Amino acid sequence: MEIHDPRQPNQFRGLRGLRGLRCLRGLRGLPGLSSRRTCPTRRTALLLTLTGAIGIGGAVVLVGTLPHGDHPSPAHPGTLATTTPAGTTPSPGAPGIGDPLLPLDGNGGYTVRRYTLAFDWRAPRTRFDARTTISASATQALSRFDLDFAGNTLHSVTVDDVPARAVRDGDELVVTPAKPIPRGGAFTVRVAYTADPTQRRHRGDAIGDYGWVPTPDGTVLYPQPDGAKMIFPADDHPSLRAPVTFLVTTPPGVSAVANGRLVERVRRPDGRVRWTYDSEQPVAAQLVQVAIGKFTFLESTGPHGLPVRDVVPGDLVSDTAAYRSLTPEHLAWLEQRLGPYPFRRYGVLVGDTDLPVALESQSLSLVPKGDLQGDRVDAERDLVHELTHQWTGDSVAIRRWSDLWLSEGHARFYERLYSEAHGGDSIESAMRAAYEQHDQWRHDDGAPAEPRAEAALFKQVRYDGSALVLYALREKVGEKTFDRIERSWVTKYQGRAAGTQDFVALASEVAGEDLKPFLTPWLYGDRTPSMPGHPDWQVDPAQD
Repeated sequence: MEIHDPRQPNQFRGLRGLRGLRCLRGLRGLPGLSSRRTCPTRRTALLLTLTGAIGIGGAVVLVGTLPHGDHPSPAHPGTLATTTPAGTTPSPGAPGIGDPLLPLDGNGGYTVRRYTLAFDWRAPRTRFDARTTISASATQALSRFDLDFAGNTLHSVTVDDVPARAVRDGDELVVTPAKPIPRGGAFTVRVAYTADPTQRRHRGDAIGDYGWVPTPDGTVLYPQPDGAKMIFPADDHPSLRAPVTFLVTTPPGVSAVANGRLVERVRRPDGRVRWTYDSEQPVAAQLVQVAIGKFTFLESTGPHGLPVRDVVPGDLVSDTAAYRSLTPEHLAWLEQRLGPYPFRRYGVLVGDTDLPVALESQSLSLVPKGDLQGDRVDAERDLVHELTHQWTGDSVAIRRWSDLWLSEGHARFYERLYSEAHGGDSIESAMRAAYEQHDQWRHDDGAPAEPRAEAALFKQVRYDGSALVLYALREKVGEKTFDRIERSWVTKYQGRAAGTQDFVALASEVAGEDLKPFLTPWLYGDRTPSMPGHPDWQVDPAQD
């Protein structure tokens, strides 16, 4: 299945609208329309002019929500098409980029050039004023566009400082500017809202809870996979990235940290402190990190003078020091295999939480405290896993969610490879154990590159099950050729999004042979293929 081009508006996208909140009877089944019910109970909508928080006033906001699909047609049926040149007639941007697993993630019709996130933090678990400014350019003539935004109390929306109409439609915020935006036109959206730092959702896979993650004295963020919309209005898909400026104001004695570089720290006359960070490089919404709390900042250097900055709750500094100090060694080890570290700095953010998993926040990995207080082998596996993601998943982004195996599989492969040489199990024994279970994993959650459903994304087949694909490739082509494939992969696609077919093509090119017949059953088949070089390996039968 191919993703539809978000730059090309679907002929039925115009059905998303507000005209009278009319019921769309008889439209189910038309191409481009949701299969969800199109005739929900009418909800009362009230158009208000509000004075927005944080200095944004007069924006028009539609208070209330519309269920997805309650969108009347923009033109009277039977009217003739005009001869206006293609792309110049304003039309709605698509509400998603059409990723088969999460079709409403991301948005069509524009490209984000920069986010500016302004948080006026007050206290743990306490709502606070927030503002997001989005600088964007239109890739089509836009009559309206969507932002991914869930929860939080909306105050005002402006486009180019002019009040805009905004309405919630599920997790979409549908914005209609006062006048259409021409194709190629630059525009600025400002959204003022009250952020709720307790807002989170739950998944039944390895992620568990995601969104805002409260800590005893502040918060950390866990936006993966699509929880950024609970934190700020975004164009939220892993293939879509933009630089971010962070403006976080905290009470005295409370610190803030975010992706990238600290630009300035300014104490205001009232004693509150304004922290400004710049992400330095574009970042996907799921990899954004803002942490607030009573932190100690610990700075050191890695290979080639790379700045390393750990951010640790004050009472956890000594308990986590031994394993955090290994970061320069981990960086050097991975650089030998994958080439130069792809960002300008790195560090570990220690989360004072009971999160079940860590997160590869770009340039600042979030690692729960428990991961750094136990066994060294386990701690190093976690640290190397998240650091590997900086190359595969952060720098080389996935093109769509079914490509997640490229991110998690690589991280697990190098985690296992490192552990083998540092007191852990051999990678061969780990991969043999994965091989035995692989048919069951495929049965339950789909093949590595073909998840059965969105809920099956972060299952074991995307971790050890996908590392197994890379192990099989190495056994097929040999270690030296495999190493050249890997380095070529992270070099060619550095700072870009790439997918499964890109990997297969590159691997074939580097190896000098067509690897598609070999890799296709590993990536998409219902049954696990034979492992090259290991005819004695057996797969356990799958059980219903």
